[in-house]
Amino acid sequence: MRARTLVPAVMAAALITVAGCGTEGGSDSTGDAGAAPSNTSSPAQPPASSDGGDAGSTGAEVPEALKFTASTVDGKPFDVKTLAGKPTVLWFWAPWCPKCKAQAAETAKVAADYAGKANVVGVAGLDKNAAMKDFVSETKTGSFPHLSDEAGDVWKRFEVTEQSRYVILDKDGKTVYEGVLPGGEGLAEKVAGLTG
Repeated sequence: MRARTLVPAVMAAALITVAGCGTEGGSDSTGDAGAAPSNTSSPAQPPASSDGGDAGSTGAEVPEALKFTASTVDGKPFDVKTLAGKPTVLWFWAPWCPKCKAQAAETAKVAADYAGKANVVGVAGLDKNAAMKDFVSETKTGSFPHLSDEAGDVWKRFEVTEQSRYVILDKDGKTVYEGVLPGGEGLAEKVAGLTG
């Protein structure tokens, strides 16, 4: 039991040391919001989900990037395959992060404005699930799903090393943007460019 408690704390400390929540900037690892980063081969290689299906709810082929299982902060299973066929914003946040709180309102607005055209999913990490649920309630972002990633599996899958980052996938599941958007500024424009 002690080792299980220690692992998330060590992971959180390592990520904070590397990134720091209080830093202002952020980097766009693509250099160009429209180009896929050169390091996408690793996240695209994880094992497929166990149920063997190849099509999402839209009938679209499920890309490798979306072949994983997850649960929401409410403890419900989340069918990641339902994201296939539409652009998807993955918002990686931590409950104690002020930059994440500053992004919440704009992220929720984009989720509402592009409902049916694009997916917006929060990926909570670096804390316990109870704190994640409180964050969703306090920031009023419950209108879109939030995955509980206490173990950091989804963060590792997308090579996210700091909170308050966005990973934006096109309709084919290719990463077209990865970086920090302070206050969520520019998120709507990036999603608009993918939805037409």
